[in-house]
Order: sequence, then C-alpha cells, then structure tokens
Amino acid sequence: MTNDALKIVAQRAPGFVPTVAVVLGSGWNTLTDYLERPVRIAYADLPGFPQAGVAGHGGELWLGSLGSHAVAVMSGRKHGYETGAVDAMHAPLQALQALGCRVLVQTNAAGSLRAGMPPHSLMLINDHINLPQRSPLVGQTGSQRFVDMMKAYDPVLLAQALKLAQEQGVSLHSGIYAWAFGPQFETPAEIRMLAQLGADAVGMSTVPETILARYLGMRVLALSMITNMGAGLSDEHLSHAHTLSQAAAASSGASELLAHIVGNLVFE
Repeated sequence: MTNDALKIVAQRAPGFVPTVAVVLGSGWNTLTDYLERPVRIAYADLPGFPQAGVAGHGGELWLGSLGSHAVAVMSGRKHGYETGAVDAMHAPLQALQALGCRVLVQTNAAGSLRAGMPPHSLMLINDHINLPQRSPLVGQTGSQRFVDMMKAYDPVLLAQALKLAQEQGVSLHSGIYAWAFGPQFETPAEIRMLAQLGADAVGMSTVPETILARYLGMRVLALSMITNMGAGLSDEHLSHAHTLSQAAAASSGASELLAHIVGNLVFE
C-alpha cells in the first residue's frame, strides 16, 4: 500500500520531495492557508491512508512549501477510539518517511491541567504519558520494535520552536501530554490522578504517531492547542462541539505560529 501511495503522489506532484511531515489536529487546519504552490490529494485516493471519521478533521494530504522546507501535511488523523486499533497511522507515516520526511510535526487539541495554562494557550510537548499502555508496534517483529523513547520529542527542535515563538512574541508553554484513549472525556478523579502523575495536558491522540515516527527514525516536534480545562477544574461543559468552537477561536494565531516554526526549523 505504501508503494501505491508513493506512485500516486509522484503522479500528482512530480519531483516533489518533502522533508517535513505535519499532522493537523482540531483547530490547526488553517495551516494549509500558508502553503505555497499547494497540491491536494484526498485520503480516499491514497491506499493505506485513513478515512477521517471525526468532525473537525479533514481527509486530505497537502503538498507544498513552508519557508525553506517542502512539506507534506496530513489534514486529519485516525484516532484509536474510532475502531480500537492504534496503528492506523502506520501506513501514511511510513509513506511520508519513504517520500523523504525526516521530521514529523504533530498538533492536537487538548485539555489543560494547569491553572496558568487556560484555553487558547499553546503548549509544546516535551514528553508524554501513554496512559492506556497501548502500542502501535504490537505485531511488529525484529529488534527495531524496541524503540528508545528517552528523547521522543526532539530537544533540539523543541529549543528552536521556543526561540521562534519568542521572536514572534507568542507565549508558548512546555509540558507533558497524557494520552487518554477516549472517546469519552476524563472524569474529575482521572484529571486529579493525571496531575499527580505529572501531566500538564490531556488528549486523545498524538502518542501512537510519536511512537510510530520514532520507530521509522523520524524526529518529532509536537504542539497542543488548549481548548478547555480538565474536568473538575472549571465550570465548562465538555463536549466535542465545545472543543471545536474553542479550537476555531484560536486557529488563526496557532496556525500562523506553526507555519513560522515549521518554515524555519533547522535539522540538516
């Protein structure tokens, strides 16, 4: 399936060799507005790419340029809670790595566990907690599956992202992301537990893709858009509609910063 997807990309964008892959979560879709000479390919046309099944997630691969980099942007991802499988992003990430992508930049919408990080804040992920203890590498063979996760989120890229945000005058938090399987939101008791475990934000994605990217030898940078406080930390009524409305309100500024960061990363 990977080879079939590569052939289609080669037909639609001859000679295009991306070095950065980007996965867009809820609220980050306007990043594609910043692409130069964009080419769009529906996931339905790419064997092995998932059909987007969540409101707020597109189902297209965008190819274009941001700053000095050729990029491949996945508008939408498959979540573990949709089918129970956590390896649905393996084939598309493998295809992007085969195309030439050496860096994966991930984005998501998340709930905050810190009073000083309210909705519309942005957070760089510097580590994660795999709360379900599920792995997309189950079933793989060979020693490569024993992936070192010591520096899952690349420290050099993290430092660059913080500096680039400062140059833009944007406050960018840094913290630990907890992956909750979903699709239901967490209980107040679960939020208190996660806080005691050291988590700063919680969401229902990203961790499987990070594991897959590290398995494939890609460097990872990831950002969360805070759309709500965790259950019990405010009077907010949590729902997917609420998440999408909050994400839409912060989308423009978040995507502008993301475009600046991706376009100016140095990783040669």
